[in-house]
Amino acid sequence: MSKVKEEVQNEVSAQQRLEQHLRTVAHLGHVEIGVTKFEDSLWFYTEVLGLVLTEKEEGRAYLRAWQDFDHYTLVLQESETSEVNRMSWRVATEESLDLFEKYLKDSNIDFQRIESGQKKALGDAIHFKSPSGLPIQLYWKKELFETDDPKLQSQLPSHPSKYNVKGVSPRRFDHVNIMVDDVKAEQEWWTDFLGIHHRYYIQNEEDTRLGSWLSRTNIAHEIAFMRNANQNGAKFHHLAYFLDSPDELIRAANIMAENGIEIEWGPGKHGTSGAQFIYVFEPSGHRVELWTGGFLIFSPDWKAIEWTSDVGELGLEMWGSKPPKSYFTYGVDIGE
Repeated sequence: MSKVKEEVQNEVSAQQRLEQHLRTVAHLGHVEIGVTKFEDSLWFYTEVLGLVLTEKEEGRAYLRAWQDFDHYTLVLQESETSEVNRMSWRVATEESLDLFEKYLKDSNIDFQRIESGQKKALGDAIHFKSPSGLPIQLYWKKELFETDDPKLQSQLPSHPSKYNVKGVSPRRFDHVNIMVDDVKAEQEWWTDFLGIHHRYYIQNEEDTRLGSWLSRTNIAHEIAFMRNANQNGAKFHHLAYFLDSPDELIRAANIMAENGIEIEWGPGKHGTSGAQFIYVFEPSGHRVELWTGGFLIFSPDWKAIEWTSDVGELGLEMWGSKPPKSYFTYGVDIGE
């Protein structure tokens, strides 16, 4: 090989490494879900869960937790089917969005470029799907939450709105969980393509991957994949909100019971993340997790922790309670 050709190849390789380094997401931004009982679900998210209603349009509502800095982190869309319509991630830089578009083109992956202003408070975005058909949105710009309502304005600059103790009042939107047929394959694609770090996973006795948890930030996970026991394709398992302390979690369980909201499982404690939890069903059938605690990850060379079959049950629930069958079989549809 000539020296000139070798130098050219090295330059190309360096450029590819640079693009791969820059082509990554920064954090989970929001989730858009379809709800069959729009007003009932809106009541749940605002009055029972205690989210802030940023805006409401005909058949659509934009919500956020009290210390979510963005204009919204949850979108409710009136629908004939309860489903997840979009899981949205902010990219690491403005340049990252163009690099993702280039990579999608080069990889012959179908995508759609959404121009700025077509979606509420959002700049340019890209829509495409994962190998399991999960609807992904990437964006760089989103408006921050601002208000002149004295009932919401906080005197604290680090609080975009008051902690108003309405309903459960979680601090922030935390993560999403999806059921898929092949957890390992889905996890590897999200890690390789989107740069989301693999944090920990559970294997069964047959060495089949039962669950994988991933995050781009230092929280235990922002997205998780669990094996669909029915093996009938991808389903949306749950969205989750973070509470500050175990006493707030117990208070949340009491609020759910007082308002006739079904508690599917919990309170309990996941051994994998160390987080305490309850799972409930909102009126349109979406599963919502409330959790507190969990470890943080700071190591740049983190190696995913394996939970083998002999300790896997402790990973799922370390206090000994058993999840109901529905936990492994029920999820809502994936939108088109």
